[in-house]
Amino acid sequence: TIAIGAQFWTTENLDLSTYSDGTPIPQVTNPSSWSDLTTGAWCYYDNVTANGKKYGKLYNWYALAGIWNEASKTDLSQRKKLAPKGYHVPSKEEWETLRIYLGDLAGGMMKETGTLNWQSPNLGATNSSGFTGLPGGSRDEKGLFSSINSGCVLWSSTEVSVSGVFSDSWVLGLDYDADDAWMDYTSHKNGFSVRLLKD
Repeated sequence: TIAIGAQFWTTENLDLSTYSDGTPIPQVTNPSSWSDLTTGAWCYYDNVTANGKKYGKLYNWYALAGIWNEASKTDLSQRKKLAPKGYHVPSKEEWETLRIYLGDLAGGMMKETGTLNWQSPNLGATNSSGFTGLPGGSRDEKGLFSSINSGCVLWSSTEVSVSGVFSDSWVLGLDYDADDAWMDYTSHKNGFSVRLLKD
């Protein structure tokens, strides 16, 4: 972990294939199967193992929420925990705390330097925070991959109600051509990277 302000962040993207109690999280490679999911799953970018070794796994939001079977969709007591003991997936507010602490150039301060992994120009990248953000790309709700080497999107645990349904959650993003860190909300079905925060 690295201390940034009063927070302690992991310095690599999550690469676990089980929940904290050892229950397996399914690896889902097929695009239509991914699109149909309403339970936890992970994949490697483009289903290439080597991408996982560098960038970690991409998880849908259901994996973060510990939704692993039908019963756990509605029964919160049956949900699993993704993060190992002593850590948790950050909330929107905890990401905001990090952005505020780092200021307007938060994105550059969070990105790994150089263009070995990031696409040029990797604008403003200094990694002065020690966060070492990596451009692991994403998988959309149709199961299609995009943005490896150009974008990093990291889940939060905070859900958003869209038309009265909790179908989206907040994410934090870093881009190769920007030095800020942006936040937006997006579908639970997407696949993004995960960083953990110490309890």
